[in-house]
Amino acid sequence: MLSINNITKKFGEKVALNGLSFNIPDGSVFGLIGSNGSGKSTLLRIISGVYEPDGGSVKIDGKPTFEDPEVKAQCFFISDFPYFYNNSTINNLAALYRSIYPSWDENKFQKLCCMFPINANDRVINMSKGMQRQAALILALSTCPKYLLLDEIFDGLDPVVRQLIKKLLAEMVAEYNATIIIASHNLRELEDVCDHVGLIHSGGIVLEKELDEAKLGIHRIQAVFEKEVGEGLFKDLQVVKIQRQGKLLNLTIKGDGEQIEKYLRSLKPVYLEMLPLTLEEVFISEMEAVGYDIDNILK
Repeated sequence: MLSINNITKKFGEKVALNGLSFNIPDGSVFGLIGSNGSGKSTLLRIISGVYEPDGGSVKIDGKPTFEDPEVKAQCFFISDFPYFYNNSTINNLAALYRSIYPSWDENKFQKLCCMFPINANDRVINMSKGMQRQAALILALSTCPKYLLLDEIFDGLDPVVRQLIKKLLAEMVAEYNATIIIASHNLRELEDVCDHVGLIHSGGIVLEKELDEAKLGIHRIQAVFEKEVGEGLFKDLQVVKIQRQGKLLNLTIKGDGEQIEKYLRSLKPVYLEMLPLTLEEVFISEMEAVGYDIDNILK
């Protein structure tokens, strides 16, 4: 298990992470989401042992990740801007990683090189952004990491390659119970592959739940009432947002779905429908609840 305990991290006067705590179970695909500058990339660098936290600890199976070669050998981190030396090719990088990662799988490496449309002898820095990410993924997956940390991995990839990556990530979890953490603003892609989600904002945790549970805790409802109703009518509900389009009300409400529906039906609506939420809608609703919404930004 990956345990994140009261992590703090500053860069000068800037507080990147502020008392962050949660656990990530083994064998999960964890989506790390949040506002710009919320600390997602910093957290991944701390988990992988690139950064040392100023306070708190990150432990894998009870061992701290910073400056522990044995623990680091179980992790592979792909940053949002993967770095490659001028003469780096997939083949000469593979030679380096064979000597570093005891779990390196040569058969998997050869298979992945055939799957992706990349020449393993070409210099990586001459490749497009999307091709560089594919090169990094070939190398990462070949190390068979117990913990794979990915920062904006879908950025710059075409739809076919994105589907291939999702398939390969699912196979990792099924094959050897790997844990995958993906930080991304592409919530539609995360929704396809993640089973857990963590939302951070201003360096702190807003929610950490199984994806299905996160969706169950907040609801989008469309309702029409015969007469115009005031917002006071919903005072007994935990309303996050109300939007009006003529007589049609779009409501975002937190709480138990059955109780919310029962209460609203008691108001005798002409029309009432509970709609499934996307991960993006969950994100927007939770962020609005902590005061981060478009209306406040534009003021």
